[in-house]
Amino acid sequence: MIKADKTFIIKRCDLQALFDVVIARGYMPVGPTVREGVIVYDELRSVQDLPEGWTEDQDAGTYRLKRRDDSALFGFNNGPHSWKKYLFPPRSKLWEGKKTDDGGFTLKEAEDTQKPFAFIGVRSCDLHAIQVQDKVFMNEHHPDPLYAGRRDQALIIVVNCGQAAKTCFCTSMNTGPRAESGYDLSLTEILEGDDHYFVAEPGSAKGFSLLAEIPHTEAGGENITAAEKCTKRAVEQMGRKIDISDIKELLYRNYGNERWDELEKRCLACGNCTMACPTCFCSKVEDVTDLTGDHAERWREWDSCFTMDFSYIHGGSARKTVRSRYRQWLTHKLAAWLDQFGASGCVGCGRCITWCPVGIDLTEEVRLIRDSENQKDIANG
Repeated sequence: MIKADKTFIIKRCDLQALFDVVIARGYMPVGPTVREGVIVYDELRSVQDLPEGWTEDQDAGTYRLKRRDDSALFGFNNGPHSWKKYLFPPRSKLWEGKKTDDGGFTLKEAEDTQKPFAFIGVRSCDLHAIQVQDKVFMNEHHPDPLYAGRRDQALIIVVNCGQAAKTCFCTSMNTGPRAESGYDLSLTEILEGDDHYFVAEPGSAKGFSLLAEIPHTEAGGENITAAEKCTKRAVEQMGRKIDISDIKELLYRNYGNERWDELEKRCLACGNCTMACPTCFCSKVEDVTDLTGDHAERWREWDSCFTMDFSYIHGGSARKTVRSRYRQWLTHKLAAWLDQFGASGCVGCGRCITWCPVGIDLTEEVRLIRDSENQKDIANG
């Protein structure tokens, strides 16, 4: 429910002031923009960088940009990128070392010189994804310094969804389409005739401080109603659904299900799903040295449980088949993650469905596994 006493209006013509204030405060604005035929997250300098009037047509293995019939700035759902590439970079230096003249070795930990990020246009599902990765990288016993440093400094500006793609299923995962908490400022874009404005809800002291420097007015009842209708429209358009009532037990029970064999015939083990997923965190560590041997560096890079080498131990890979690797990914994402982190590893963004080159749909796979179990129960009387 939208709280009237904390709800304000920012006109479309005043949105540039948000960028100006964010930049003046030393943040790097990052948000949606059009690049090479897709909507991606990249550095922004002004409102003109936003994908005005653009949306996408998404389905299993399908993504196409198309024009809207209005001038919405956030009239899209999700592209191939997520915010994790800023908090958990695809490649980052951990340390570097040099050989000294006396035969010793000096070690220097890498310093993060990145300016604080202002994430503009975070969807509710992606906000939940950030919170999921918080559990991984900000564990009180073993926090990741790079992630924790960037996360603590980040400014989160949410834009609630007014539509859903065919691959979205955030309502099934209880992660959207409207953000309820965890943001600094929440916006809902409203287009009604000639009116174009944002219903703004501060969610933190930083959010209230930010709003104080941007032209705004108090929201009226009709504005709040318009924002609620916007969210309702996204719920009604939800393209996928998944039953998670007993998902952990279901997948644990079906470790030997024949459906995994069918998946092996289709899955290319390309890792697209893990790269596009906003919560996947698999990585590897590589040591490199120069030709003289006097300088060495250690780097962390994204990896995927779909690669043969990822599960390599002495004697060979623990998961040699595509069947076992897909089963590992799906079971970890929807079941084992609950045991490890107390939350699902899936937020219902649908990226893994859209960006799978052969259109594998995890919601459909879970349904088929469930159906096969039901059919056995019927056959056994």
